[in-house]
Amino acid sequence: NELLFFRVLQGIGGALLLPVGRLAMLKVIPRTQFLSAMSLMSLAGLIGPLLGPTLGGWLVENTSWHWIFLINLPMGILGCCIAFKAMPNVTEPTVQRFDFAGFILLVIAMAGLTLGIEQFASVENSLQWSLGLMFAGLIAALLYAVHAHTHQNALFRSKMFKNRIYAIGIVGNFFARLGGNAMPFLLPLMLQVAFGLEPLMTGLLMIPTVLGSLASKPLIRPIIQRFGYRHVLLVNTLLVGVCIASFALSTPSTPTWILVSHFFIFGLLNSLQFVSMNTLTLKDLPQQDASSGNSFLSMIMMVSMSIGVALAGTLVNMFMAYYGSSHVLNAFHITLMCLGAINLITALIFWQIPKHTAV
Repeated sequence: NELLFFRVLQGIGGALLLPVGRLAMLKVIPRTQFLSAMSLMSLAGLIGPLLGPTLGGWLVENTSWHWIFLINLPMGILGCCIAFKAMPNVTEPTVQRFDFAGFILLVIAMAGLTLGIEQFASVENSLQWSLGLMFAGLIAALLYAVHAHTHQNALFRSKMFKNRIYAIGIVGNFFARLGGNAMPFLLPLMLQVAFGLEPLMTGLLMIPTVLGSLASKPLIRPIIQRFGYRHVLLVNTLLVGVCIASFALSTPSTPTWILVSHFFIFGLLNSLQFVSMNTLTLKDLPQQDASSGNSFLSMIMMVSMSIGVALAGTLVNMFMAYYGSSHVLNAFHITLMCLGAINLITALIFWQIPKHTAV
């Protein structure tokens, strides 16, 4: 319970970082340079994932697990100093009164859906409890949809979704991230629980994923300029789904070089997917909707990540209960195939992107 409480505090702070950074770019970067700026921003954000898993594995094996939390303190202080020194303090000329009722509805919707899915395979709680949470989340989401349409100071006004590109980007982001964001949770778990690898080795194997993301950055802009958002997202969405599902072919006897190559390819495709989706979603928003639209995208990203991790954990638990504890690897393999199949839905969503959408 103590760990959960402090994770909530961490989430409150973390939720302010990425949306504010992206909103600052929307305010100061010309839209013609937005794709390059987003790619550069995501490049800077890969330093932590590049060093974190390996450093964390080494700390757990050689010191104490407490240090994986303490190591964040100097990093946070450094980030604060840089922000105060370099970041422009852009303010809004007018700020509407905070939509407290809408905020409560969104909290109930997000918590209900995420916890409902997470508790679905729990032996400690009944199925009725899980279904009740999910039902409460759906009702709150529907009530907020009405609220957003009728209240002038709603956190996220329904008029934003009249922008077709924004609406497609939001829905596509949600489904695409269910599988992609579950992988940083699922793959290290499979490597340690099913493959029997040590934490340090698991951390080292995650580095190629980050290197793949790094390698994609110079490619994103030329690829999108050459083929357009529609073709890139359609093809890449299917490739990401195939790549996720193909992890089901991995076993403890798979050669290390094949695993490394697999992780590298996944990192490359996943990074191309996320940067393309985010840029498509925000690029045509009018300036007056930039703050609200960016915040809603950030919320969808966090909700999708939470539901994706909860869904992955639930599927693993369900398949472990079905196959038995002696077939743990089978449970992970079928879970990976299910997560990869979700990208078929995502591809259908991106099919709706107009053919001549400008970069």
